[in-house]
Amino acid sequence: MMLQSPTRYLIFFQYIGTKYRGVMKVPLHQPVLGVQNYLEDAVRRLKPVNEATVFISSRTDTGVHALCNSAHVDIQRREGKEPFKEEELVHALNHHLRPEDIRVTRARRVGSHFSARYRAVCRTYVYRLATGVCHHTHAPLTESKLCWHLSNTELDVGAMREAGTLLLGTRDFSTFRSLSSDAPLKSPVKTLQTAQLQPAVSFASQHFNGNIQHWDLTFKSRSFLYRQVRRMAGALVAVGQGKLRLSDIQDLLEARDSLAFPPKLMAPPHGLFLTQVEYQESDLTQGWPLASGAE
Repeated sequence: MMLQSPTRYLIFFQYIGTKYRGVMKVPLHQPVLGVQNYLEDAVRRLKPVNEATVFISSRTDTGVHALCNSAHVDIQRREGKEPFKEEELVHALNHHLRPEDIRVTRARRVGSHFSARYRAVCRTYVYRLATGVCHHTHAPLTESKLCWHLSNTELDVGAMREAGTLLLGTRDFSTFRSLSSDAPLKSPVKTLQTAQLQPAVSFASQHFNGNIQHWDLTFKSRSFLYRQVRRMAGALVAVGQGKLRLSDIQDLLEARDSLAFPPKLMAPPHGLFLTQVEYQESDLTQGWPLASGAE
């Protein structure tokens, strides 16, 4: 009897990135592994016939979190075993991820040519701020690695919002990317659809310290450059603190030079969350008939 073909799944997963070396896989001899290492180990524990390789859609750095990242994976089961149903796969993977701060939230069967990375049409990041934290011991433990604590009791919110509008649209974001080995291969031109500052709430701070104010900086685009969101967040906070002027943001954009970004202005990783990766419905159903069990 011939083996059945592998079944491709799109999986959505979340993680607290504090104890991982980013989302991407690293060599096993490293003392700290990536989220992908643990996802692939969970797939291997399902005992597929094929080699377990998880293809991540959106790269995040060490210390960065995700409420919704995505990936695709092919799973070929042993002879006589039907492909996993979506919910069955979610429960099975989470069973093997139990010790970790990683959870699969849903899975969807997709066509064999679907790519979680290249078919994504939009990604949303939220950078969380907390003002009025003079010392890290003044913040609740539940927020210690989940937002950027600022000693300022107030930010110039109006200036930050106006600065955010300068980033919108299709622009060369060379100044807002950190240099990396693949930087010369990627276009610095990106289209930023959203750069928004809104008040946020925190359950812990409501019961811990009424003087702490939380804010969410939301950025939305099809894709981002390396550390672009952290640089944009840091620049907008600097505007709110009076360290940069609106004209400085325009000057940074026009410089088109990564080295023109002010030293130590980039926001730290632990306030950043990838919150959504979006796809077109037609891409999810192409090559996989709805009547066969896709959501």
